[in-house]
Amino acid sequence: MNIAVKVDPALGSEVEADANTVPLDEINPARADRFQTNSFWPYFERLRREDPVHFTPRSEFGPYWSITRWNDILQVDSDNETFSSAEGISLQNLEAVAEQERVVGKRQRRGAGFITMDEPEHSMRRKAVSPTVAPSNLHNMAPLVRERAGQILDSLPIGEEFDWVDLVSKELTAMTLATLFGYPFERRRELTHWSDMFTNLPGHGPVESWQHKAEAAEACFGAFTELWNERVNGEPGIDLISMLAHNDSTRGISMDEYHGTVVLLIIGGNDTTRNTISGSIYALNKNPDQYAKLRANPGLVTSMVSETIRWQTPLAHMSRVALRDAEVGGKLIKKGEKVVMWYVSGNRDETVVDNPNDYIIDRERPRQHMSFGFGVHRCVGNRVAELQLTIIWEEILKRFPEIRMVGEPTRTYSSFVKGYETMHVVIPRRV
Repeated sequence: MNIAVKVDPALGSEVEADANTVPLDEINPARADRFQTNSFWPYFERLRREDPVHFTPRSEFGPYWSITRWNDILQVDSDNETFSSAEGISLQNLEAVAEQERVVGKRQRRGAGFITMDEPEHSMRRKAVSPTVAPSNLHNMAPLVRERAGQILDSLPIGEEFDWVDLVSKELTAMTLATLFGYPFERRRELTHWSDMFTNLPGHGPVESWQHKAEAAEACFGAFTELWNERVNGEPGIDLISMLAHNDSTRGISMDEYHGTVVLLIIGGNDTTRNTISGSIYALNKNPDQYAKLRANPGLVTSMVSETIRWQTPLAHMSRVALRDAEVGGKLIKKGEKVVMWYVSGNRDETVVDNPNDYIIDRERPRQHMSFGFGVHRCVGNRVAELQLTIIWEEILKRFPEIRMVGEPTRTYSSFVKGYETMHVVIPRRV
């Protein structure tokens, strides 16, 4: 029998009571504060049970539909002719958007690159960068990723508390992303910083104000414009920027589209992997029986990685807009309405996944998850994420019998990026 998800103990039973008694039309599952406190689970459990295709008429994001069950999410995600990503892939706080436009103007409201395009343009742009993350190139990259993972782990203090997010999760993903971009390696943490600046609102993460956010965006776009100018006039390479600069379908794109693609690749290459690396530490600490199982059988790393990607779900949702009237789960979604696919809920759908709230590293079907999406917009870098996660854990198990989490982590204030700001740990000893 499945055990219900427990929310943050500090919140007591109030959240679960509210989730089960509040009128359905008042449920706004996208509240960022609930994701920051890990208290959103009971609301999704109720929606899956009572109203799996749910309409929120009033919210800080405007009206939107929530799709919370696996099969309904699969229907929407696979039907790009009916559900478009052209207006963005995540819910946007309307007041925040208006304030951003007031401070910096619409010039910085660039799209998110090819992920916000419909067919056939989307696939043409996607194919331009695909060789960089193809299995053959990742096979060639793997020894370098392994060497860097070892260097990171060997530099960690023993018997002293430190922030795993900063010293490990951010560092490995920054190294890999810099290599994929052909970005100056010594400046790799700029990529991490820009990712955080793009995904946070003022007052959260490193963002101090809208002006601060705008300045970071201009710094990022300036750096990548320089890279474009270097690569477009140079010999073709295997890095992402060279691929864009030399492919016939992307060589002539506008700088706004190029910058939007850069933002997509920075966030996609950084947030998802780093938060799953941190999520694996959290999950194994919360499930010591599974941690013991992994130590006893390191051959379970591959399935543990897939289970962590499901259990963590580093991007909680993706949004679409209906291009025509459509029926989903018996509900009529009208043309022009916003539709949000809650991957974080679909991954816990008890009608599809056995004991979905349990973290089980040797599941019979560990790759049965929707964290990478479906259809034409399926995550282009999913193999890069799996590669880094697999290698870091293979190297961890060679070195450390235990990584012990100290207290609870601080979580990201976002209903899109489901991640961790800090996570303090202690490594008692080496192998």
